[in-house]
Amino acid sequence: MPIFTFATNVPADKISGDFLKSTSKLVADMLGKPESYVAVHINGGQKMTFGGSDGPAGFGQLLSIGGVGGERNRSHSAKLFKHITDNLGIPGNRMYINFIDMRGSDVGWNGTTF
Repeated sequence: MPIFTFATNVPADKISGDFLKSTSKLVADMLGKPESYVAVHINGGQKMTFGGSDGPAGFGQLLSIGGVGGERNRSHSAKLFKHITDNLGIPGNRMYINFIDMRGSDVGWNGTTF
């Protein structure tokens, strides 16, 4: 059930469908989860500042049942930041991503929980 959400002030029309698809594959590969369970939501064109500047910036979170935490987050962070910088042009020092380990019983899907 990995869910990656990311809000950015990069204009929405500068964020391609290919970016969403490649992000979905990256998340699945990083976590070792089937891509069929991965959800990606990118909110472009948001009003935001980072460090007092309105230059390109973003804030996100990766939620997953397992696969995140501790040293794994260093690797996840490196991969996600590179992917976002390469595709959206946001410098790594102008982003935050939170990694959240969810309990299966707290995640609903298909009328039940995991």
